[in-house]
Amino acid sequence: MNLHDYLHQNLQPSTVKNYNYEIQKFRSINKNTEKYNYQKIMEYVAHLRKNYNPKSTNRAVAALKKYYQFLIETGKRKDNPTLSIKLRDSKEDPIQLQDLFTEKELELLLQPRKERYPILEKRNKIILSLLVNQALKPGEIQQLKTNDIDLEKAQIHIAKTGLTNSRILPLKAEQIFLLHQYLTKDRNELKTLRNDKNALLLGKLGTPITTDDIHYLVTTYQNQFNKKLTSITIRQSVITNLLAKNNNLRIVQEFAGHKHLDTTEKYKQSGIKALQNAIQIHHPMK
Repeated sequence: MNLHDYLHQNLQPSTVKNYNYEIQKFRSINKNTEKYNYQKIMEYVAHLRKNYNPKSTNRAVAALKKYYQFLIETGKRKDNPTLSIKLRDSKEDPIQLQDLFTEKELELLLQPRKERYPILEKRNKIILSLLVNQALKPGEIQQLKTNDIDLEKAQIHIAKTGLTNSRILPLKAEQIFLLHQYLTKDRNELKTLRNDKNALLLGKLGTPITTDDIHYLVTTYQNQFNKKLTSITIRQSVITNLLAKNNNLRIVQEFAGHKHLDTTEKYKQSGIKALQNAIQIHHPMK
């Protein structure tokens, strides 16, 4: 098994491309990387921090973790010197509560509407339902396979990505009915002689959907809102709304697939910050 095939086992194509680039850059700059220890890798990370922004540095570290895990699985070394590396300065952009949506607003995305291509109606409903009910990322939706759906147990399996953990989430009753109709009828009509790769969601030409397809679908709902609607703000809204109901932090972490608890905590902190701002604006002593 080569590195490219290993990365393709559980990462989406865009992530594989980015990781391959970072790994090849690492190997071209350094010699004998297969034998590097923690100190040597951190010297390289220090170089990245001086020359790249935190987001790019964090992506490079994630790629290196996969690289050394590959070396273990192919018997070239016995340990992964990158496992304990976590960059505290690689925080995502802060969540802006004024850009998020209430549960009532999100429910508008689930209302029936006339589609340009009737054959895609149920597929589009499924995509929106996965964004609103399970807070999935477009990349997670893109890589769903038909065998990830268990209608009898009312569950969906979400494969891990470079940024999220794998998890099994419950499906709502309306999703079960929708998926059953889609799998038994609409998907069969969408299938062509082209390779559908067992993908759950197909385009009108019978090939697997892409993240661009999902992003575009979301934009077609923008005219219902004054705030900017994206797959990111939908996901952030769902997670923030769950924490606003005092759901357990670790349960929400598992639901969202966050690899680190502090990623989930920032959603709760954003709610506290919004409350503090409201007090400052409306306090009678001002």
